[in-house]
Amino acid sequence: MPERSKDARTGFIAGRFGEFPARWSQSLSDQLTRITRSPFGPSEEEVRANLAGEASADAALALHDAELAESGTTDFLPPRDLTAAAFFDVDNTMVQGASIVHFARGLAARKYFKTGDLMDMAWKQVKFRVTGRESQGDMASGKEKALAFIAGRSTAELAALGEEIYDEIIADKIWPGTRALAQMHLDAGQQVWLVTATPVELAQVIAKRLGLTGALGTVAESVDGMFTGRLVGDILHGLGKAHAVRALAVREGLNLKRCTAYSDSHNDIPMLSLAGTAVAINPDSDLREVAKNRGWEIRDFRTGRKAAKIGVPTALALGAAGGAAAAVLTRRREAQD
Repeated sequence: MPERSKDARTGFIAGRFGEFPARWSQSLSDQLTRITRSPFGPSEEEVRANLAGEASADAALALHDAELAESGTTDFLPPRDLTAAAFFDVDNTMVQGASIVHFARGLAARKYFKTGDLMDMAWKQVKFRVTGRESQGDMASGKEKALAFIAGRSTAELAALGEEIYDEIIADKIWPGTRALAQMHLDAGQQVWLVTATPVELAQVIAKRLGLTGALGTVAESVDGMFTGRLVGDILHGLGKAHAVRALAVREGLNLKRCTAYSDSHNDIPMLSLAGTAVAINPDSDLREVAKNRGWEIRDFRTGRKAAKIGVPTALALGAAGGAAAAVLTRRREAQD
């Protein structure tokens, strides 16, 4: 991973990871002001998605570097394929069900909020899985409840709770087939990032437990290690995920044509379309149709019959093999020098 300046490594995560600077809120205000002056500019939704993506990339790298600093590790194990990476959606792609609902279960068990709130959240997830569509009203309601919950709490508390709840609930809900695909990229020396609407602190817990590079997630504003109850931009969703992946690729010097993206949802088509290789994992009906039309790989681990097709996608295997071969050649040159 390329060396980053001190300014790039710090200043984006509150608590033990530093702080999110006030420039994010000012940036959104400035951009929205410019939009109102120009009828031909991007919409407010697009600006928020872009800001969410930029903030997520910054937060992901800050968290990644902080984890390395805490562990005393200077980098992940070689060999490294410096221009390729894999990006995995989380809900129903890496984790069975919705990660935020699993976290909510753990929080409800600890009396952080009422069981009725958990049932409401679960019902909204059921509606989404049945219809394949996310209601704007449901998203807005869920966002308000989540922000109300974290407002005034410490970022360190949320991260600690995430660690506990992962071990109790989520560890047993990782799709083995998807985990195997992620490991294939790691074995090829490539970075592997989760990309999710789940708060970045919680997403980072999942990435850490799975031994992945890091996570791109929704960024909540914090001051002096305490959440303010406001988001930086918006929930990392749809276009926001694509912006986050693109921003991370720029910062890390990745060639998106050599990267691979995985998701179960048609909402992630913008992110899938960025990568040179797109793979539909446990796809909803709309994504399955798009994948067939575009010739994308499809892998479904939801039934025993379909799980038998767990074999590595052809294009993916070739990319990983190429990365591994390049790493071997690099090691040989270093040995000769």
